[in-house]
Formats: sequence, structure tokens, C-alpha cells
Amino acid sequence: MSTSEAVEVPPSLAESYARGFGEEGRAWIAGLPALAAELLDRWQLTRDGIVRAGEASLVLPVRRRHGMRAALKLQLPREETTAALIGLRVWNGDGTVRLLDHDPESSAMLLERLDAGRTLASVEDDDTAMGILAALHARLVGVPAPRGLRRLGDIATEMLEQVPEAVAALADPADRQLLRGWASVVAELAGEPGDRLLHWDLHYGNVLAAEREPWLAIDPEPLAGDPGFDLWPALDSGWDDLAAKGEAVRVVRRRFDLLTETLGLDRRRAAGWTLGRLLQNALWDIGDGETALAPSAVALAEALRDR
Repeated sequence: MSTSEAVEVPPSLAESYARGFGEEGRAWIAGLPALAAELLDRWQLTRDGIVRAGEASLVLPVRRRHGMRAALKLQLPREETTAALIGLRVWNGDGTVRLLDHDPESSAMLLERLDAGRTLASVEDDDTAMGILAALHARLVGVPAPRGLRRLGDIATEMLEQVPEAVAALADPADRQLLRGWASVVAELAGEPGDRLLHWDLHYGNVLAAEREPWLAIDPEPLAGDPGFDLWPALDSGWDDLAAKGEAVRVVRRRFDLLTETLGLDRRRAAGWTLGRLLQNALWDIGDGETALAPSAVALAEALRDR
């Protein structure tokens, strides 16, 4: 493919940006083809495959001038993309996709090419898949967080300030009691928020097959804190399918055991910070107009009782 071919923006990405960022998002999408063309030319890249898009980014498979396969990732500059750049630089490919180059003005990244068609969800045995994820996770949180990232202590304080209003918005008294309980646990832990470099979104879909290593993590949204706050995405991976099979509670408990053992975590603190993550998700949902807790969150919290 020629670098001169205009990049077509998938409608799903355009809709996501319009929904999430309004006029700013629509303007960024409108300028995306020109941005892609400019970066392809500047970095002397040749397009080499099908455009892929998530909710927040566009990824172009490319080849560098010496033939090396890579991926050009484009996303709107914001706090999360700045944090991702910080994290990828610090990890430097140790357990994560490697950052090859970046453009500070646009937040564009040139990344090592991984196998976008094969995620960790393709591993059928869940213990095997979770063992792989846990081993990667242990490497990532083994690194102290650098300066420049949001810190879990600040996030916890912000969450606790939002709880009274959020409780009032819930329709079911049982949900209100649960939310207060999650907040109480976070209040107990907030004085020791931790200082590790967290991925924040490490689940099966964000671990891809690779050539340099069998599997590598992608799409971090780093922050500084306790690794227990980082477990929820892995515990929740494939929840709907597990629930449909009646296996969610058993699998979540087994995953929690594997993760805490591999990462060397205090189980009580890890369970508590996982409730903190459920609290954060609930606050976001309530902010979006929900008046009930997500059934999956209620079930996951129950599954971790007495862990």
C-alpha cells in the first residue's frame, strides 16, 4: 500500500469520538487522515495491512524504511495518552509492546507490531491464560511508578467525596448499602495507596501474541498505586460468557488466587482494592445516569467475599 492512499476512518471510531468528546472529537476525526498522511511521510512509513480501530484509537500496520514491521497508533492527546507514553518508556518493552517512536504534539505512537488477531482470549484453558497474564502483570507492577502519573491516593480521595451523592442516586436500598460498604473499605486502605506502576486495563483482550516474546501487553493507561487496584480487568475478562455457563464465581475466585499468589499480594488488601475498582466503575455509571449497580459488579464482589 502506498503512503499516499488516504486513510479511511472507520464509522465506529468517528461515532465513539463524537459521543465521547463532542465537537472536539468530531474536529479531531476530521483532521485524522491528514495527520496520518503527515506522519507516514515524516517517519518514512509504508502502509502494510488493514486499518484497525478501537473506541479511542486508530492503528495502521506499517513498514519502516528498512522493512521492519510496526504499527502507527493515533489518538486524541489527553491525560491517558500522556500516561501511556510515560509507562511504555519506563517498561521499555519488558512485558509490553515496545515504543519505537512518538510525536509529542499529536501523541501518535510508532509501536512494535504484534499479532492483533490473536489475543490471550484465544487460549482455551483459563488457568493457562490467567497464568500468562499474571506473569506479565507481575513484571509490570514490579516497577516503581515514575513522576507525572495520577496517584491512587488522589483517586481514592476523589471517589470518597462523590459517594454521598452517588448513594442518593441509587434506587435500591441494597445497592446503596453495597456502595457504602465498598467506600468504607476504600477509606480503610486509602492511607497506603501504593507506589507501583499499574497498567490499569490488563485483561485478555489487551495481551497479544508476539514474535519477541510469546505474549505482550498493550494499551496501558498507567497510574501509580497498589497492584490490588489493577486486578479487576483480569477478573472480569469474558464475564458474560462465564456467567452464561454458570462458571463466573468459580472462575473469578480461581483467577484471584492465581493473581495474588503470582504477584505476591496480601489477599485482604487485594480484595479491598478490587472493591475500590468496583466503586470507581459504579461512580462512572451513576454519573452517566444509571440508578442501579451493574449485576456483574455485585456478583464479583460476592465472589470475593472472605477471600
